[in-house]
Amino acid sequence: MAARQTLISGVLTTAAAGTLVLQLLILPVWLLPADPRWGWLLVPLALTTVPLWSLIHEGIHGTLLRDRTWNDRLARVLATGYGAPFSLLKAGHLLHHRYSRTRRERTEVYDPEVTTWLAAARGYYPRLLGGLYVLEAASVVLAAVPAAGWRWLVRRTDSLDSVTGLLFERVSKRDTLRRFRVEALAVVVTYAGSAVGYGRHAWMLAVAVGGRALLVSLADNAYHYRTELERPLEAMNLRMPRPLELFVLAFNLHSVHHRHPGLHWYELRGAFHAEADEWHLGWGTAVVRQLRGPIPESALHRR
Repeated sequence: MAARQTLISGVLTTAAAGTLVLQLLILPVWLLPADPRWGWLLVPLALTTVPLWSLIHEGIHGTLLRDRTWNDRLARVLATGYGAPFSLLKAGHLLHHRYSRTRRERTEVYDPEVTTWLAAARGYYPRLLGGLYVLEAASVVLAAVPAAGWRWLVRRTDSLDSVTGLLFERVSKRDTLRRFRVEALAVVVTYAGSAVGYGRHAWMLAVAVGGRALLVSLADNAYHYRTELERPLEAMNLRMPRPLELFVLAFNLHSVHHRHPGLHWYELRGAFHAEADEWHLGWGTAVVRQLRGPIPESALHRR
């Protein structure tokens, strides 16, 4: 089993790293100078963001490799290509598992007694249409903040209505903060170097990253939109053609994953059948219906 896991992870990680090298180095340095039409390669490369995030997600849960040190190293390299520090992504995702659908994390839900639909929409739509990834990537600027500044951020953002304070608290721990700074520097160097390589075609890289931002942000809450409140294990399985399910590394089996976060991606389909689980919606339907916008708290069920 361990050998199989290592082989699968090795093949997939190599493939993911290859697409990143193609996008960030080979395309700008060798292909675009020969013919700018090579830039169209960025369209399919942007789509590889989905399996890239799925592999990072495996790393977050420690299921990329059995050896935790190498698991984190590989995930850290992939996160650098993704464009955000692994330490922040890991802390944020584990908080998601703990607080999803609670008062601290219910992306589309607002309280009509506290705010209006329009006010909620002002924050909701920018996050949905790319803002989530932009915040993840922009976190690299926090690498320059001293420890005292992080303590201030924790106090300033501490709220029962958000996980932000908890996220800053976790990242601000000495060892984690040191890793975060190194990871942030790696992201900045990687993308600054790539932008230099793109030269006058740097706008292509910007558009590709924009496509990544849209994909990541649209997909993030699609598995939870309109699900019951106060149920951290609540999530949806979203139907998609089997080849696409393999492409996204079974990330669409999200209900199964929330109940069994320690399973490898290739074990989720077996658990889905073993537990006689159900499909809740099609993936496309779930993504598009988020455009309806924020939902009043009173419209959703509570346990």
